[in-house]
Amino acid sequence: MAPSSAAGASTRRVLAASLIGTAVEFYDFYIYATAASLVFGPLFFPASSPAMQLLASYASLSVAFIARPLGSIVFGHFGDRIGRKSTLVASLLIMGGSTLLVAFLPTYATAGWVAPFLLCLLRFGQGFGLGGEWGGAALLAVENAPPGFRARFGMFPQLGAPVGFIAANGLFLALGAVLTPEQFQSWGWRLPFLGSILLVGVGLWIRLKLTETPAFQAAAHAAPPPHVPVAELLKTHARETIGGTFAVVACFALFYLTTAFSLGYGVTALGYDRQVFLGVLLVAILFMAGGIVWAGYWADKTSPRRVLMAGSLLTIAAGAALAPMMGSGSLWTIGVFLSLALVVMGLVYGPLGAWLPSLFSGAGALYRLVDRLQCRRGDRRRHDPGHRPGPGDARRPEAGRPVSRRRGRDQPAGAAAAEEGRRHAVGIKNANLALPALHKTRRSCPS
Repeated sequence: MAPSSAAGASTRRVLAASLIGTAVEFYDFYIYATAASLVFGPLFFPASSPAMQLLASYASLSVAFIARPLGSIVFGHFGDRIGRKSTLVASLLIMGGSTLLVAFLPTYATAGWVAPFLLCLLRFGQGFGLGGEWGGAALLAVENAPPGFRARFGMFPQLGAPVGFIAANGLFLALGAVLTPEQFQSWGWRLPFLGSILLVGVGLWIRLKLTETPAFQAAAHAAPPPHVPVAELLKTHARETIGGTFAVVACFALFYLTTAFSLGYGVTALGYDRQVFLGVLLVAILFMAGGIVWAGYWADKTSPRRVLMAGSLLTIAAGAALAPMMGSGSLWTIGVFLSLALVVMGLVYGPLGAWLPSLFSGAGALYRLVDRLQCRRGDRRRHDPGHRPGPGDARRPEAGRPVSRRRGRDQPAGAAAAEEGRRHAVGIKNANLALPALHKTRRSCPS
């Protein structure tokens, strides 16, 4: 049966909110990465050598990779307790405020060590906000997905990454075309950070119109949330958490090698024109968007795990090709490498929203089996004339109360959705925990 127009409008609003909000936050995140590659070294760090200034600038970039796991834990905690909508709005405000304030920072020449300190502090705020963004947006999309569409719905937050990257680097490209190098170095680099306030306003307008996901509403109705959700996660799903964390490392390592590192290396070490190299990256990032869409459809037809395994194997080949193709001396060869590597990145990034919760399906099946046995035991006891009700009977389904038998489990109506939502919530938080390991990978790259 075709969905009603109201349901279709709600679905479009959810997908738009997960895509546009994530694109805004990734725009904020990437304008910092681009500025760090191009101008932050000489502006915010003491003059020693261009190479050392670039390394210091990349070090400030890495502050966000420490903040993102913390943001994921904090926003995951409140997302499980008060809802997805509120935490998504809060993460957008923190990211937008931190980005806007970068535009007003003094440079090292005027403020000394205070300038890099404030820069790193605001970068921490960006990472903290983004840590709460991706998990919440992925939950918003996946928890509203109909059967058979989880990977395709889950790819919409991932598409925010290439959209934000194109917006950020496209603006830098346009500014470089209309401003002289002196104007861009003096004040032009601040304009993308100022423009963030307009995009954040659009994201807030969309997200404030949302309602909570059905899975969260069912979970809140069925039982109160745990006092410390992350403690329950580590206590009951430690192995799945570690596995999900390390499985995501390849995805983000490949992305930052082919974007932030390649831009800085290409402009400084290889001597390519900044405008030309930004143009090459803008074309290459389109291949990443294509890879994400491909991965979403492929994962729904097969499984997210299979797609992720194929992408991980291709990541090894991309890593082996990095040094010879980046050092080939041909901009065309570099462009081909970046495009192919970003297609691979799309394959390992696209299925994450659907794959991470699937790590917890075994625990969920065990939970359902135990609950089923307990319910049947309770049914036998209540039909026993000699049975005297005890405290535990209050937690069992009452006579006449709606009961769901979905997937063979006897439980109060709504509890099945609650369990599904709980598994999504504990599963989706793991992506941001991979980022400290990513920083170690990036530090080993040649400069």
